[in-house]
Amino acid sequence: MNKIFTKIPFIDNVLKGIGQIMLQENRWTGLLFLIGIFIGSWKGGVAILLATSAGTFTAMKLEYDKSEINAGLYGFSAALVGVALSFFFQTTLLIWILIVLGGALASIIQHFFISKKIPAFTFPFIVIIWICVFVLHHFTNIPPSEMISAKPEAVAYNEFITPINGFGEVIFQGGLLSGVIFFIAIFISSPAAALYGLAGSLLGAYFSYIDGESIEGIHMGLFGFNAVLSAIVFSGFKKKDGLWVLVAVLITVAIDDILIDHNILTEFGGVLTFPFVLGTCITLLIQRLFIPKKQN
Repeated sequence: MNKIFTKIPFIDNVLKGIGQIMLQENRWTGLLFLIGIFIGSWKGGVAILLATSAGTFTAMKLEYDKSEINAGLYGFSAALVGVALSFFFQTTLLIWILIVLGGALASIIQHFFISKKIPAFTFPFIVIIWICVFVLHHFTNIPPSEMISAKPEAVAYNEFITPINGFGEVIFQGGLLSGVIFFIAIFISSPAAALYGLAGSLLGAYFSYIDGESIEGIHMGLFGFNAVLSAIVFSGFKKKDGLWVLVAVLITVAIDDILIDHNILTEFGGVLTFPFVLGTCITLLIQRLFIPKKQN
């Protein structure tokens, strides 16, 4: 299998780009993510492949830094654009075109932030989807996808399933199997990231429950997926890592709950991963303010 990646590095870059959705530079993580998405929706699987390929190809043609391309840094926002568009809308010809163009644009926006050394995380994906959802809802008649229009299945609340669902919802997957696959995919790359992500999802669900959010939404993982990402960013094996994970999760969940409670951004497709981006950036700023730089 490694020979394939050596002969065709583009495949390796695409898979790493998918893995970087949850900050894992690992081709096997990306492959498992892809499998989990195909299990949920074959259209979502095709969309994420097209968008990630478009973003990676754009970065190569524009001659961005090769090490950054090889690390998958120009694939993850593009990947989320693809899966999000296939999740929100029925995949008409226009949507497929936007999936490819959106993936390419995400790569260009990502490069701007990387070149400026600004930690944007998934912000390029967020901006593109907000614009696409608003424009498509107001200026086209493209109907919502089957996943959006389908009635949610009635399932019993389960404290074990809830944090796993948080992993699935990071990539718009509501099925338990996809969530389990995503957790395993992260674990094989970084056990610390997987376990802290699980703790983050659980904390996100718990704090949202205390805040009075809907049990159905909490169970589905809608109040946990941003916390998963924030926890993964600060995960590690040092004692202080756990403290920063807690700080990041608390800030992220607070932002998430406020935005959802006040229906902010509903017209644009929802909060997406914006609470994660903002909460993580605030935590990084707090770190810079309270942790002195080491003297040379």
